[in-house]
Amino acid sequence: MVDTKKCQVLVVGAGPGGYVAAIRAAQLGLSTIIVEGDKAGGTCLIRGCIPSKAIIHAADRFESMRQHSSEGGHMGISVASEPELDMGELVSWKDDIVTRLNKGVESLLKQAGAELVRGWASFDGPKTCDVSSEEGKIRIESENVILATGSSHIDLPFMPCDEEFILSSTGALELSKLPKSIAIVGGGYIGLELGCAMAKLGSDVTVIEGMDSILAIMDKEIRRPLEIWLKRHGVEVHTNALAKGTEIKGSGASRKVELTFEKDGSEHKLKVDKIFVTVGRKPNTKGWGLENTGVRMDGSGRFIRTDRQCRTSVPGVYAIGDVSGEPMLAHKASAEGEMVAEIIAGHKREFDKIAIPAIVFTEPEIVSVGLTPEEAEEIGEEIIVGKFPLAANGRALSIEAEKTGGFIRVTARKSDNVILGVQAVGSHIAELHGEFVLALEMGSLLEDVAGTVHAHPTMSEAFHESVLKTLGHAIHIS
Repeated sequence: MVDTKKCQVLVVGAGPGGYVAAIRAAQLGLSTIIVEGDKAGGTCLIRGCIPSKAIIHAADRFESMRQHSSEGGHMGISVASEPELDMGELVSWKDDIVTRLNKGVESLLKQAGAELVRGWASFDGPKTCDVSSEEGKIRIESENVILATGSSHIDLPFMPCDEEFILSSTGALELSKLPKSIAIVGGGYIGLELGCAMAKLGSDVTVIEGMDSILAIMDKEIRRPLEIWLKRHGVEVHTNALAKGTEIKGSGASRKVELTFEKDGSEHKLKVDKIFVTVGRKPNTKGWGLENTGVRMDGSGRFIRTDRQCRTSVPGVYAIGDVSGEPMLAHKASAEGEMVAEIIAGHKREFDKIAIPAIVFTEPEIVSVGLTPEEAEEIGEEIIVGKFPLAANGRALSIEAEKTGGFIRVTARKSDNVILGVQAVGSHIAELHGEFVLALEMGSLLEDVAGTVHAHPTMSEAFHESVLKTLGHAIHIS
């Protein structure tokens, strides 16, 4: 006998969009069920944002210790011997963080009153689905449905990930031993974040990118410090290079994987211990009965079509996060999830993408909020631009954040000084993004930030100075 559950809100997927939607819906007094076939927290928490940042942090610590153990030490601090890396222990430490956060999400759902059903949903109508769970098949009927199915790693058909020699980002975060050599296919933010971390840990890293530049989502000026860092740390970057296939070479423990790629009309071969494939992600629209819901797709056929309230073409059915379009970011999904729950509860809400921050956790870190100067000019804005180097900020120097050649750049409308965008690059710069986002969200003028007292010595002063530079009267640079 099939157990039937009825609810006001059914959320499919317990990633950063889904679990936030479920918690908020339950808080608002709506009977809520959330279905998840894997662990609560989704890709971001389990095999993406959180575990990768843990490894990035560990890599940074390791590189710092190597500096102190080098001849003469660093900062007057010397360590007697070289640091040693136990990759297995590093991964175990990372996994402990993931487990704590996973349990935390489950606890938050329970405390809010949302019911978590473990299993895979299969829809046979817009608001009805069957879930295959450990307890058997469950039938769920809901008044409202929030689709938060997320996205998955893109495999290359001619070199599918076996998670032994050819790894997805998931496999790259589960290494038991540090590879001596790595080829990263795809020079986007996922590949470059992992590449920087692995280079710091001691791997020889090569990046293969099909476009004419790495990190094409960022403008040339903002990605330049990263390009310099990669070169200084021996990371070889091949742009306009297309991966063609792989072949396993050798036998036993000495086996390696040989990558064939094409560049400048010639075929090249590269033999490495591991290949990371990081060519992007695709929305999860297959395998759970989307075609039975009546929901329409967008013009590309990739994403579910939604409006500014995340409504689909079917009344009472919403789509949030990666499955509903770019940008495919966890914080965008969470914001949409909270909004949709409130809309279902009768609140008036609408989503505005203007101030969604994009952050790349490379070395140096990169932040972009709002429009770049080029984007502003393309839509006909007459602009003023100011840039302040971190090398002129006392706090940045005291924590060595200036060494990467970082800066903060502000773009404002010339006629009224409204801030249109902020981009920044530098060590530890990601933690300043909140002020950038708030400035855009509040529709701030340059004068609003200029008139705000920023504590000294902090890196936030660099944002203040970049605004003063845009106004033409920076204090600490000419």
